[in-house]
Amino acid sequence: MSPISDRTPPSERAGRDWRVSVIGAGSWGTALALHAHRSGHDVTLWTRREQLARQIERASENEDYLPGHRLPAGLRVTADGSAALAAGSDCVVSVIPSRYLRRTWESLQDYFPSGAHLVSATKGLEYGTGLRMSQVLGEYVGDRAASVSALSGPSFALELAEERPTAVTLGCADLESSLTVQRHWSHGALRVYGNEDIVGVELGGAVKNIIALAAGIVDGLGLGTNTRAALITRGLKEMARLSAARGAQSETLMGLAGLGDLVLTCTGPLSRNRRVGLKLAEGRGLREIESEMKMVAEGVETVRAVHRLAAASGLEMPITAQVHAVLYEGRDPRSAIDELMARALVQE
Repeated sequence: MSPISDRTPPSERAGRDWRVSVIGAGSWGTALALHAHRSGHDVTLWTRREQLARQIERASENEDYLPGHRLPAGLRVTADGSAALAAGSDCVVSVIPSRYLRRTWESLQDYFPSGAHLVSATKGLEYGTGLRMSQVLGEYVGDRAASVSALSGPSFALELAEERPTAVTLGCADLESSLTVQRHWSHGALRVYGNEDIVGVELGGAVKNIIALAAGIVDGLGLGTNTRAALITRGLKEMARLSAARGAQSETLMGLAGLGDLVLTCTGPLSRNRRVGLKLAEGRGLREIESEMKMVAEGVETVRAVHRLAAASGLEMPITAQVHAVLYEGRDPRSAIDELMARALVQE
């Protein structure tokens, strides 16, 4: 349950006077920056590409990642890390894809403003280490951050930009800091629930992308709603199995960061991971699919990390194993489905 009373009007939850730095100008980063500005905060959006910063400044719109949504003049955009971070920000939101997170923060770490709250809004795990995104960020900001938290849940960037009601979860082990961040971000179309189980929040957000890849394959093969429902349900089981092994609470996976995000990503037409699965079902290769996409489908990278974690921990994650086989071992998508159906019978 959220520490904030349901009866407290959003306008009374916190002052709208934070300085917010959003690191990463993809669709979700841009939508979060736009929301923060609408909430009355002083916002700077950072992109690694100077060309994109100039394009956004010229058009007052992120035509590459969030077209059709005007960014107000007061929302600053820069490719200068020191300008984005060294201005005494109260809250820094990292929205860098998992595969680029470490190299990005290697270049930005010296600019991080001491005492700022750091929020990870990336849903993935690091391949090779199996680290959650907040853990990677913690290596670079250390004790300089007032808190490190993770924002996750069922949230398409386009719908938040359109101010459609959206509910997400903020995972943070520090309850007091969580409440502070929660109050400043809960406004208008965005409602933020707090959760002290940051492990479960991050793992739920990571694993659901793998299941969404499988859901796209199922839909692309025309296997029907029976199959999709079974996949989502058994996918939730895999999500819970890994999370429990890593010390998360089972209740977290029944909430927005688990089941909520899983259902959205497996069924929503805006899901990038599901879209990749649809194309895999057509017989197209991963390299070809990725070359046509402007935005990263996190499940493509995350499945490698989760598959490796599962093997190292002796965890049975058959859906994850089959998605990994299709992406990286050359397995035919229909054969992967057949193998799942032919597994030894067990008790639920």
